[in-house]
Amino acid sequence: MKQKTLLVWSISAILYLGVVIGAYSVYASMNPITNNHQEDHTQPHTDDESSHSEHNAKATEGNSDIQTNLEVKDSKLSIAIKDKTGELFDELEVNHEKLLHLIIISSDMELYKHLHPEKIGAGMFEVNQELPNGEYKAFIDIKPIGKTYQVNPISFTIGENHSGDHQYATLKPSESMTVKKDKYQVTMNPSSLNVNEEIKLSFDLNGTKPEQYLGALGHVVILDEAANEYIHVHPLKGEEPVFATSFDQPGLYKVWAEFKFNGDVFVFPYVIEIDK
Repeated sequence: MKQKTLLVWSISAILYLGVVIGAYSVYASMNPITNNHQEDHTQPHTDDESSHSEHNAKATEGNSDIQTNLEVKDSKLSIAIKDKTGELFDELEVNHEKLLHLIIISSDMELYKHLHPEKIGAGMFEVNQELPNGEYKAFIDIKPIGKTYQVNPISFTIGENHSGDHQYATLKPSESMTVKKDKYQVTMNPSSLNVNEEIKLSFDLNGTKPEQYLGALGHVVILDEAANEYIHVHPLKGEEPVFATSFDQPGLYKVWAEFKFNGDVFVFPYVIEIDK
């Protein structure tokens, strides 16, 4: 009798175990938890995915994949170009015959320098430039390959006894659009001074023909009154000193037009007021 009872219990246990195993198999097939599935969640993003997510996060901070750093020591200006990971970035496109254009503006907007630092290593540039004591803003103009980049001002100070708040001088519209430098006279004729429309800046060079300078007939750099908004404009056509740009905010802007005559580069400054 005992043997029969044990046999019945054994058969029941086997049947019960079979039912449990079968039920688990059905559940597992409907809800797979494999090593590969877990690894997919724990693996880091690919480069493309990471770049895309960081790009979206950065959009409100200037929409730039590349960061530029400026170190000033005595008369030496050193520039480092880095990606978002902090690694030096070296993939730059030649832009008007140079890999990097460095624009320096003094706080009173009277001193203007357009420099071309030399490459000294991957993502590293350097230039020697004596500057008077004072406060400045630098604009590093580059074209990274395959990356977004926005030119933002970098403030720095030469010498001591300066406030460090980089308050820029109040601009006043130019009384005349004709500027003389040495024996050369250049007149700027804006097509309009209205916000949110294309404005052509035509330059009358008083009969003098400029030489090619950095692959163009001339260059125009524009800053707003606070020296934060940077615009670098090139001629519309190769043989005419006509430049086109637009302004999305009304206000005062300083314009520096660069032309090369007889082997020397001359800078002609103007201040315009853009209306609402």
